[in-house]
Amino acid sequence: MNTKISIRFFDDREVRAVWDEVQSKWWFSVFDIVGVLNAQDDYSKNRNYWKYLKTKLKKEENQLVSATNQLKLLAADGKKYQTDMLDMDGVLALAACFPNNKASRFVAWFTNSDETIDGRSKSKAYALFESSLIESIEVGTVKGLKQIHSYLFGGLYEFAGQIRTVNIAKGGFQFAMAQYLPTTLENVERMSESSFDNIVNKYVEMNIAHPFCEGNGRTTRIWLDLILKKNMQKCIDWSRIDKKAYLDAMTHSVADSTRIKKLILSALTDKINDRETFMKAIDYSYYYEQE
Repeated sequence: MNTKISIRFFDDREVRAVWDEVQSKWWFSVFDIVGVLNAQDDYSKNRNYWKYLKTKLKKEENQLVSATNQLKLLAADGKKYQTDMLDMDGVLALAACFPNNKASRFVAWFTNSDETIDGRSKSKAYALFESSLIESIEVGTVKGLKQIHSYLFGGLYEFAGQIRTVNIAKGGFQFAMAQYLPTTLENVERMSESSFDNIVNKYVEMNIAHPFCEGNGRTTRIWLDLILKKNMQKCIDWSRIDKKAYLDAMTHSVADSTRIKKLILSALTDKINDRETFMKAIDYSYYYEQE
């Protein structure tokens, strides 16, 4: 129940991992790595390719096969099955069996992804759930939003937890003007949380305000989940919301919030205290921000 699951994304394909508390390291799904390196989404084809490759490696007396571990991962049918896994060294050795440009690009991403600002912030987001700090965050307030931002980006950005004092825009859209931002945030904070529609309206208005120089999306999605948890005993399984559909709906929400409300409503779950649901939500939340 308390197994820590992580999902990384390379070229929009999942690379699932399971944390080993005893050995203090991640184990990565072999099928996912094979799929990434072959640019293949068909599970059966990835499984068959790994079966072929294992046979080939055994004949060559390659130690990679013996380095695999078997751990349970959730499958598309909602059940968990024993799956071949490799640690970081094993993944790099597996990638070496794929002499193509994608393999070298994957290795560069795989060895550095945890050291980027996003990678380090994502680790802090995981820790937020593990710590008691999440219980002390003010729900639905600007102060609570600043607490989340400060935790996620403290030590990474000098402006962590600080409301911006400069104007910012994205894709030609101008977010709330800095000179009016304090008043705008006060108005958003006072918005009702008495229904699902009201809560999402509040979330949309906070997104339009975009109070920080960077990290707004990752921060406000956690903020939204805490509001839903407090008022509706629900949270969002973000893994059920397609990245493009979410980004398009949020862009459209400036004029009409119908699409984002529909997406969020379809992904609501009552698993508000489930560790795996939260971790998966963090994975997808950070995935939405990848270019």
